[in-house]
Amino acid sequence: MDQYLIILTIIGVGILGMAWMPSLTAKTRVSYSVVYLLVGMLLYSVFDFLPAPNPRVHGEFTLHLTELVLIVSLMCTGLKIDQKFSLKTWIIPFRLITITMILCIAAVTVIGVYYFKMSIPTSLLLAAALAPTDPVLATDVQVGDPNEPDRDNAKFSLTAEAGFNDGMAFPFVWLAIALAMTSGGDTSFLFTWALKHVFYQIAVGLLLGFLLGKLLGYVLFTLAKKYEALVTQDGFVSVAATLIVYGATEIVHGYGFIAVFIAAITLRSYERDHKYYNRLHAFSDQIERILVAIMLILFGGSLVRGVMNSLTWPMAAFGIVFIFVIRPVSGLIGLIGTRLKIQEKLVISFFGIRGIGSIYYLAFAFGTTFFKNQDALWSIIAFIVLISIGIHGITAGFTFKKLEQVLPEDNEIIAK
Repeated sequence: MDQYLIILTIIGVGILGMAWMPSLTAKTRVSYSVVYLLVGMLLYSVFDFLPAPNPRVHGEFTLHLTELVLIVSLMCTGLKIDQKFSLKTWIIPFRLITITMILCIAAVTVIGVYYFKMSIPTSLLLAAALAPTDPVLATDVQVGDPNEPDRDNAKFSLTAEAGFNDGMAFPFVWLAIALAMTSGGDTSFLFTWALKHVFYQIAVGLLLGFLLGKLLGYVLFTLAKKYEALVTQDGFVSVAATLIVYGATEIVHGYGFIAVFIAAITLRSYERDHKYYNRLHAFSDQIERILVAIMLILFGGSLVRGVMNSLTWPMAAFGIVFIFVIRPVSGLIGLIGTRLKIQEKLVISFFGIRGIGSIYYLAFAFGTTFFKNQDALWSIIAFIVLISIGIHGITAGFTFKKLEQVLPEDNEIIAK
């Protein structure tokens, strides 16, 4: 019982600390993810009775915790994007979730096969897990609250990319799963994979996200004007909407991640200047920060308790190359021909933060079918998330401050 009470106290202190993290981050320009990661490592080094946060052993718990953190973050991300949706103004995020993401997946798959001597399914899974820019840990490089006057090409692009590509990487995870479940050179599964996991699930995610976002907007704004009983200012509606959209979409086998983000930006566009969006976003943001505090402490603990035990020097070298070469080069290639300034291209390309999404995809794939080299993949992913938190978390504040000083005239989105 004493140990239980200590755990409750630690959780309480960790959540309470999040109340001051935004202001602390603004002053120190160091991401709170770095702080909480170190706290988790310290706690698990001092208290040996804390529950072991081993994703290899507790796969289902890891899957559902990361899933919850991601969908809350996706709703929060969508609600704070002020930029109106169009193919023209959103061309930068679209390039990042197509050209850049596919180049990253191709490069990592080749490295997995020829450098690590892994099987094609395992190499592709590693590539797909590393594909998405994380919407959870990337808050320091994203746009601010709804209806803020300042606009920034780099932050908008990274915010929209993070919102989209957690779902857009899913077909490649399913392709890795299909390959792992297929024996020999049989390729008949490719048609089914393309029809179901590419066209159907993406289409359902987009459609349901749009329709449910419109429905929520109609209830919260149009009907509320006609019927006083429907008027609400409760922020928890955003979390309720997140669960409804995600659950309904997954029930019909669509991509819930895509649906939640599309629903968020659809709802956000319903009455763009309404102040209620600030309340919705604020509640989602608070819930997200609570979950992130818990998640980062557990991740820090997993580092202390051996999640990287299988890490080798070649794996570590790959992780560094991925962060400093593969993602930045893929990003720069994806941005060729845009009107962004070179400083913006460099920043967007470098700050492809990896985090909770990568952990989720591994847990999902390992819970679906058997893959070889599971310990190696956990070690590689954990190491890349660790150095991403460290490098990006320490440099983001300073970098974006310098970008504002270099490009002070950029007060509107010119991504086209």
